[in-house]
Amino acid sequence: MIGVTISFDDSRNYVDITLEPAAFEKEVDVKAIHAELLSGEFEKLYISQGSLKSACDKANHHFKIKDNTPVKERIGERRNAEVEFKIAEDALSVRLILTAPYGGLLPSATNIRNMALENKIKRGIGLKRIENLLIKAKDAEPGEMVEGEIAKGLPPRNGRNSRFVPLVPNALERVLRPQVSDGSRVDMRNLGEVICVKVNAEVLKRMPPGKGRNGYDVRGNVLEARDGEWLDFKMGNGTAVSSSNPNLLISTISGMPKYQDMVMNVDDTYICSGVNVGTGHVTYDGAVLVNGDVTEKMLIKASGDVTINGFVESARIESGGDIIITEGAMGKVNDNASNYSCQLIATGSIHVQHGQGIDIQCSGNITIGRQLAYSRLRCGGSVTVGQIDNPQGNLFACDIVSQAAVTAGTLGAVSGSTLKIDFSPGFNLLLERKDTLDELLRHLRENNIRHKEKIDLIKQKLVPSELHQKVEDALELYKNETALLHWIEMKALEMKQAKDSYQRDIKLVANKRLYAGVSVKLNNRSWRSEREYDRSAVKYEGHQWHYQPIV
Repeated sequence: MIGVTISFDDSRNYVDITLEPAAFEKEVDVKAIHAELLSGEFEKLYISQGSLKSACDKANHHFKIKDNTPVKERIGERRNAEVEFKIAEDALSVRLILTAPYGGLLPSATNIRNMALENKIKRGIGLKRIENLLIKAKDAEPGEMVEGEIAKGLPPRNGRNSRFVPLVPNALERVLRPQVSDGSRVDMRNLGEVICVKVNAEVLKRMPPGKGRNGYDVRGNVLEARDGEWLDFKMGNGTAVSSSNPNLLISTISGMPKYQDMVMNVDDTYICSGVNVGTGHVTYDGAVLVNGDVTEKMLIKASGDVTINGFVESARIESGGDIIITEGAMGKVNDNASNYSCQLIATGSIHVQHGQGIDIQCSGNITIGRQLAYSRLRCGGSVTVGQIDNPQGNLFACDIVSQAAVTAGTLGAVSGSTLKIDFSPGFNLLLERKDTLDELLRHLRENNIRHKEKIDLIKQKLVPSELHQKVEDALELYKNETALLHWIEMKALEMKQAKDSYQRDIKLVANKRLYAGVSVKLNNRSWRSEREYDRSAVKYEGHQWHYQPIV
């Protein structure tokens, strides 16, 4: 370009431009000069567009007024890489920000580590992480910023609080975990001995809390950890702390133990060899253990668990805990399936080895050992037919209302008998609670905004001394209202997560086969199998039911 000279200075670290208006044929173009700089030996160097424009504007002005005075300006330079350390607020990590050099040098990993030490970053520095960032910076364009974590502290780990270990299994756990008979095969009929403890039997052990582990931040400061705490026993009925060992809970009565929600209860247990016309109905404030059958039209009503080591035929059993039937249950159903002669009603969960024609209602889970047919099920949890770890049982011709997964080996039957599963009631109850909470939250937010405006207005006023106390009371009320608002917001978020979790958890799983005639429903969204499928699952995603083969 005529009249334009660009060159290094003697140190070759700076770029100078000389513009001679006397040699110009026309005004010089800043963009053309800048493009030439980016394509030649100066392309990796830092070029100041401001300095370049200033020099060109000055030279063009000289050209216009016929002033032949040359214009000299320093417009660029070599720049080494820039290094910046960003320490997190909690001082548990450090990020390195490298600005790629303009024709200059990159520091070595050792140099950066030394610079970190000068910035009082003493612990957790990783040379390998620094080297990886330097490799990225080497390939980066001049002036491009490369960022990454190069140092980590160690957060303290608080000790675990004391935990409780039950020394006797719950009856339902025992049934769902059949005993191994010959070292490899599982005998579904061998469910172990019924667990009933005597007075002073050890039922719950408290394990000591763990020690905390101190941590450190990147500046080398020790972060103190807190040791775990001793938690007190939550003693239920029929238990007491051992006088010889404060970490043992013992039974004060003979009965059936049950550990639930960190509370150990030993229920006074009524034991009989069967319930029939000869024994009469059984109503008991405690657990009931029947080592035999329950015959037609008999009633068992207990505040604790009911365990039946036998068969139940057309009887009614009510339990304040779990119902466990180790053999089977059977009843009669009227023509329109509105009345069942065999009824099982529990506050907890229900387990039946096999059943037909029974009405099951519980707040927990329903587990069936082998097969269930022509029955009505209402539960607050899941339905599983077969072993818990690998359900392979049969479920057909039933009407089910559930709030979690329905899993079996075979769903439906070759005959095409109807199997209905409805997940709507539990979901609608959840939506009702969510709507109520959202409405409360909306009103509370409106009131809080209005009260904030009033409080801000009061703060701007000069309040007489006799009203100071009333103002303090108002501020305290506003503070409490804000705290309540935050708590309700957290609960509303939990409710939304519960709604999402419900939709994610409901599904049908057939581990062997899914036959025609199986229908599943969530309010107005439904799906029905019109043919036979191999191993498959039906899940609710994106407000629709979707069939998926299990591979």
